[in-house]
Amino acid sequence: MPPRKLDAAAPGFERDFQAFLGRNREADENVDRVAGEIVADVRARGDVALLEYTNRFDRLALADAAGLRITDAERRAAAATVPAHQREAIAFAAKRIEAFHRALMPSDVDFVDSTGTRLGARYRPVDSAGVYVPGGTAAYPSSVLMNIVPARVAGVPRIVMVVPTPDGLVNPLVMLAAEIAGADEVWRIGGAQAVAALAYGTASIAPVDKITGPGNAWVAAAKRRVFGQVGIDLIAGPSEILVVADGRNDPAWIAADLLSQAEHDASSQSILVTDDAAFADAVVAAVEAELRTLARAEIAAASWRDNGCLIVVPDLAACAPIVDRIAAEHVELAMEPGPAEALAGRIRHAGAIFIGRHTPEAIGDYVAGTNHVLPTSRAARFSGGLGVADFLKRTSLVSCTPESLAALGPAALALAEAEGLGAHGRSVSIRLNRRG
Repeated sequence: MPPRKLDAAAPGFERDFQAFLGRNREADENVDRVAGEIVADVRARGDVALLEYTNRFDRLALADAAGLRITDAERRAAAATVPAHQREAIAFAAKRIEAFHRALMPSDVDFVDSTGTRLGARYRPVDSAGVYVPGGTAAYPSSVLMNIVPARVAGVPRIVMVVPTPDGLVNPLVMLAAEIAGADEVWRIGGAQAVAALAYGTASIAPVDKITGPGNAWVAAAKRRVFGQVGIDLIAGPSEILVVADGRNDPAWIAADLLSQAEHDASSQSILVTDDAAFADAVVAAVEAELRTLARAEIAAASWRDNGCLIVVPDLAACAPIVDRIAAEHVELAMEPGPAEALAGRIRHAGAIFIGRHTPEAIGDYVAGTNHVLPTSRAARFSGGLGVADFLKRTSLVSCTPESLAALGPAALALAEAEGLGAHGRSVSIRLNRRG
């Protein structure tokens, strides 16, 4: 069954588009309730609760809490089994991710203004970061790199990785990525219980200051619950891709791009925006053909059928407002270089933009160097992807001389008086009166 199709020139488009934007692909309230109960339980019972949940959800019975940690020797042994070509690919990706994120490092600011007041800002890393890596049905060494490498570049002293290992199976690719990226600790825990352990700590696991990384609905719900106790990167929802494509593309290329996100999860979303209705039909046919070749065809087909969308517009050059309202995680512009660059310049809301016919989104997932931990569910309207800044804190610096305090003081006194905060004003006036 093909996905829904919208025509931007049709009279009812605005109503139908609003309904499309308002559809909820997130988990239900029951997930939040259960995640909250797990978080509270781990906070109260620590390692004992972790052992019980690991047995229950991952079918892994451990004798004691010491078994929750994947030792350095164990992960090195697993990493050593990775074939050379995969080892080289992970190392290649790690170098590119590091280079890009080093370019994002902010510089400290320190200057003296016209009043003689010294002003500045300095960036310092958090003391510890917890990185959640999905496990189970798929292995994501790329997620290890995308989270740990920026933390290392930022200078975080302690990086803790958690990853579920159902039935006790440790994934060699994930262990190799942890070695290359530089994880200090790796624990075989997952789900809401892992988030709770990172946030509140247990007898075995020291708490962290920030938690990053994608996970399932229970992980996302747990991150919401612990925010404030710790920092978090973002609440990751189902994956998304929006492809803007003209009719001169190969439909098979665009079909493959749309399915690259649909295969993640049945709740994922793939959207095609085109100015050619016949091309849209050709892409639908190409998706059907491509689905017959995919290992995760059932998942991808459900995503495409239930959440996919074709939007036909009169003019691709003028489609930026539609793209911005969707504010997708990934936006591909499969057009000629000139029009693609021009459209990219007009798009304001997107997690990441991939420009040109030869830039599939999957390059960003793995080796471009940019980060694939990106805002979903229209959150690109107000946030961006994971980067070094997520592991840094900015501290402001202020230093007055007697002369600069005299220049700033009267305005401060006036504002303190207006706000009715006498001690604020007194802390300034007492110094002005004693000046000299």
